[in-house]
Amino acid sequence: MVIRMPTGAGTGAGPFHSQSNEAWFTKTPGLKIVYPAFPADAKGLLLAAVEDPNPVLYFEHKYLYRSLSEDVPDDYYTIEIGKAKTIREGERASIITYGLGVHWAIAYAEKHPEANIEIIDLRSLQPWDKEAVETSVRKTGRVLILYEDTLTSGFGGEIAAHLAEHCFSYLDAPIMRCASLDTAIPMNKELEEQFLAKARLEGMMRMLLGY
Repeated sequence: MVIRMPTGAGTGAGPFHSQSNEAWFTKTPGLKIVYPAFPADAKGLLLAAVEDPNPVLYFEHKYLYRSLSEDVPDDYYTIEIGKAKTIREGERASIITYGLGVHWAIAYAEKHPEANIEIIDLRSLQPWDKEAVETSVRKTGRVLILYEDTLTSGFGGEIAAHLAEHCFSYLDAPIMRCASLDTAIPMNKELEEQFLAKARLEGMMRMLLGY
C-alpha cells in the first residue's frame, strides 16, 4: 500500500494545509517513508514504493509541483528506498537535508561557492542512509541538518543524535539544526517566509563555518 502525502509550506496555505508532519510517522515500525526532491527521483521512488511489500508513505512537496521541472526518463525504473544521493561534493561542511530543503541548500551553495559545501539529499527517511551521512560528516567535520519541519521533535533531531553517537570524534564543530519555528504556520506570506528554516540558513551556516 502506498499513501501519497502532499506536504509543506511556501504557498501561503496557512497552518491547515502547510504542515511538514513526516516525523509523526518515522517512528512507526513497519512503515517506510520517502520524500523526493526532484521529478526523476519522484518517479523512481514512487515505482519502488509500489513494488515494496511494506506500507509506504510517499511525501511530495506541494511547492515543487509547479516550481520545478526536469527531464524524466520514459523507461520503467526504480530508486532503492533508503539510499541517499550526494547532490554536491564539498570539503568544509555537510548539509544533510531532504524535500524542499535540498533546493534551499543548493541555492546557498551556489551563492557561496567559497564555502565548499557538500549536500546530501536523504530521499528516504525510513529507512535513512546512515552510511552516506556518516561518510560525508567524517570527511567535512562540520554538519548542518536542514529540514522544513518545526525544530522541536523534527526528524533532524534523530539524525543529530545518531551523529553524536557515531561521529563525535570526527566533528570540528557542534552538530547544528536549521528548521522552522516552533509555532503554527502563518497564513501571511511574509510571516510564512520568516517561519521557514530558509530564513535562518545563512546565519546558521556562518556560525557553523566560523566555529
